[in-house]
Amino acid sequence: MSVSTDTQAPAVTHDMTIEQLAAEVGMSVRNIRNHHSRGLLPPPEVRARVGYYGPDHVARLQLIQDLQADGFNLAAIERLLSGGEGLAGRLLGLRAAVTAPFEPETPEIVTREELEQRFGAAEPKDLERVRRLRVLVPLGEDRFEVTSPALLAAAEQVMALGIPLRTTLELIERVSRDCDSVARAFVKLFLSEIWQPFEREGQPPERWDELIGAVDSLRPLASETLLAMFKLRMTGQLEEAFGKVVEQQAKRGAGSRPRRA
Repeated sequence: MSVSTDTQAPAVTHDMTIEQLAAEVGMSVRNIRNHHSRGLLPPPEVRARVGYYGPDHVARLQLIQDLQADGFNLAAIERLLSGGEGLAGRLLGLRAAVTAPFEPETPEIVTREELEQRFGAAEPKDLERVRRLRVLVPLGEDRFEVTSPALLAAAEQVMALGIPLRTTLELIERVSRDCDSVARAFVKLFLSEIWQPFEREGQPPERWDELIGAVDSLRPLASETLLAMFKLRMTGQLEEAFGKVVEQQAKRGAGSRPRRA
């Protein structure tokens, strides 16, 4: 008796009706039909005049949902998918690497009363500064989402030193502008030295993982570089400022000594 050596993968089964497919991916039947008409979804397997769908259709619809969640409209998705589903997936991977937070913070929900207890009553100009900094997101009914609890806690500690809220917010605004400048420099470096050469080579498929890995590596490198340089500059600024304070105190002490007869 001979033993079969056929190692081909089993055929993909298509056993879902369009209603079952809609329930599987959380999408309306109408939207699925619309994707069909735009050519975004492969045709079903037709048996006895009924269309049946399988895992490949589920994967395609989930990809479309992911792209829509990232802000792509259907026309853009159509262009992406015309270049192959692999391209759309790779772009999603790149976007995920770019937008992933450095160290995720869990947002907090606070009330206006709690904010006033921690920071005091804020003037309208101060509230506008907070809005621009996107530290607090209004949720209605005097409730706010704190996007970075660590930043809010740092502001609270600065105020505990006796520094007014307005001055604290002005400092945070300046730090934010400086961080924007540093971030632009690193992004420019990525675009000119990594992305553009990759694009000139025709975006070879085998190098997409390398590209995404470069983004993953660049983010912590940028953070570590910024922190290391800040430590050096902060130390230098403190030494310079302290030297001036010592010099002023020495002059004041010399001026207050009684003259000898």
